[in-house]
Amino acid sequence: MLRHGQTEWNVAGKFQGHQNSPLTDLGREQAQQQNKLLLGVEALPTTAYVSPQTRTVHTAEIALDSAIEKKLDDRLMEINLGDWEGLTKQEVKSRVGEDYESGLWHFASPQGESYEAISGRVQHFLEELTSPAIVVTHGITSIVLRGLYLGLTQLELLQLPRKQGCIYHLSEGSERVLV
Repeated sequence: MLRHGQTEWNVAGKFQGHQNSPLTDLGREQAQQQNKLLLGVEALPTTAYVSPQTRTVHTAEIALDSAIEKKLDDRLMEINLGDWEGLTKQEVKSRVGEDYESGLWHFASPQGESYEAISGRVQHFLEELTSPAIVVTHGITSIVLRGLYLGLTQLELLQLPRKQGCIYHLSEGSERVLV
């Protein structure tokens, strides 16, 4: 699993959700790093499932060899943060208050997507996955997918790392981070 590279909104501290922001120079370098890491993966899958959002498609174009078949899948889109898309961390924190640190607010934004909704679409994706594959997605979608795969609770999955420029390798019920 690959998370998209750094975007302009990541640098600005803004939440993107379903909005799009272009990759930065560092974001393109992170995707290039993922490409190098994939070269060292034994028995690399030949299919990649990619969120259709611009930042993930661009990451996939850089990180994945042209021989890998790329399939866009809406279920891998980032969580819809509703009214909080485009707001900064500080702006969201002022709306959420003390509960900000738990991270549960990700699933409670006005007009946004609930945990049940995002976990439902991600679980559906996992259930239909019949062979090893590469997945290119986003920060929150990544931790939900990885958490479901690892059997974590909602609070536990919110503690998973969301780094860019690495690979989260899921196999046999465990996760290994390739850097």
